[in-house]
Amino acid sequence: MYQKVLVPLDGSKLAECVLPHVEAIAQGCQAKKVVFVRVAEPLQVLVTGADFQLSAEEWNRLEAEQKADADNYIKQVVNKLKYNAVVVQGEVLTGGRAADMIADYVQKNGCDLIVIATHGRSGVGRWMWGSVADRILRSVCVPILMVRAPGCAAGI
Repeated sequence: MYQKVLVPLDGSKLAECVLPHVEAIAQGCQAKKVVFVRVAEPLQVLVTGADFQLSAEEWNRLEAEQKADADNYIKQVVNKLKYNAVVVQGEVLTGGRAADMIADYVQKNGCDLIVIATHGRSGVGRWMWGSVADRILRSVCVPILMVRAPGCAAGI
């Protein structure tokens, strides 16, 4: 049923709560490919004093470290997962905000299902912190399975 399943991960254990669901879908729906992605967003520094300066060289080093960490994480995830007859691939996306990068990847690469964890925030917490899962939901036209994190509390 699903040919290419996209699984965004942010490096947290919370995000990895989707892994059993992904395995069930990969096996039960006879998916051809599962792609795990992590977005290395551009650095954002909140400066509160005028004395703070970061050289271009230091900025580039920090962004390279961030991308290398994302690469290592995705490789670890891909290497520990084996789904019978399903190609498992990892990608690190760079250059923008997570939701935008994921939506763009889905459109350009023909993904037909997204499986993503959500914190399950509601109300003010959601408004203040935003929701990558919610922004993806509003940005793509493919089915999305949102898995609520263990221990979330129901609310409006």
